[in-house]
Amino acid sequence: MTAASKAKAKASSSIAQNKKARHDYHIEERFEAGIALEGWEVKSLRAGRVQLRDAYVLIKDGEALLFGALITPLPSASTHIQPDPQRNRKLLLNRREIDRIRGAVERKGATVVALALYWKSGRVKVDIGLARGKKQHDKRASEKARDWDREKSRLLKGSR
Repeated sequence: MTAASKAKAKASSSIAQNKKARHDYHIEERFEAGIALEGWEVKSLRAGRVQLRDAYVLIKDGEALLFGALITPLPSASTHIQPDPQRNRKLLLNRREIDRIRGAVERKGATVVALALYWKSGRVKVDIGLARGKKQHDKRASEKARDWDREKSRLLKGSR
């Protein structure tokens, strides 16, 4: 496999990003989780019909569940099932990871949000993060820093 085809495969592995979560939260720690999906959901993911904007994770009965992820069914979905676009989906994590997340949520008051959905070795993975909410001034400061970095790169590029 050439370097160009590897880069193309790497670029196409992303399904969806939750940019709103990075704007609203400080991400303290990340976890990679598998996700239990039905067949029609995988087909919809391949077509890019997913939205993670309001997706979050809760721990119930020792299991991590993804709430609020919207996977819109394709019009060609099977007729013998009733697809539910916002059903709760089970996340596949190790017991140690689930306990760590539960401890952070209960003790520190952290929130667990879905950050990204991507393909890895033919399987769908979810990037989840332990997050703390940003205050309004934090959002403005991070936006200002991002703008300054962009301007700085323009200035450096222009001086060459």
